[in-house]
Amino acid sequence: MTTEKTANQRGAARLAAVQALYQMDIGGTALADVLAEYEVYRLGKEVDGDTYLKADPAWFRAIVTGVVKDQKTLDPMIAGAISEGWTLSRLDSTLRAILRAGVLEIVSKPDVPTAVIVTEYVEIATAFFEGEEGKLVHAVLDRIARRERGQPKGN
Repeated sequence: MTTEKTANQRGAARLAAVQALYQMDIGGTALADVLAEYEVYRLGKEVDGDTYLKADPAWFRAIVTGVVKDQKTLDPMIAGAISEGWTLSRLDSTLRAILRAGVLEIVSKPDVPTAVIVTEYVEIATAFFEGEEGKLVHAVLDRIARRERGQPKGN
């Protein structure tokens, strides 16, 4: 039961991190401001009639701060894994946030199984998009995981 609770809180933290990264990308919100807003007013709280899931605040903070700190390393990795003819700047802001967060976890959280990371971020993508974005997230994260973690395809 504790593992499930922790996993659910990490999943909620991943979703909140993607939302926070999107907010920073679109609105230019500063890192400290977005962290404070989510940790004080959103994570596990009701906002405008919507209840945010209880999230692991440390996991949320690690993803958001890690993406901001390592974006100059993450973006070229993502760009190298996207289909030829596409650039990172051509992708939707939400999709960029999903990929950045997913890649950060692949490179900085070796204790988390690749399949968990890929599945969680594909689920986030399919929650936001109705098209092929989930497949794109799966393909990009899988390529990067194989390169970074030395794993065979699909693991």
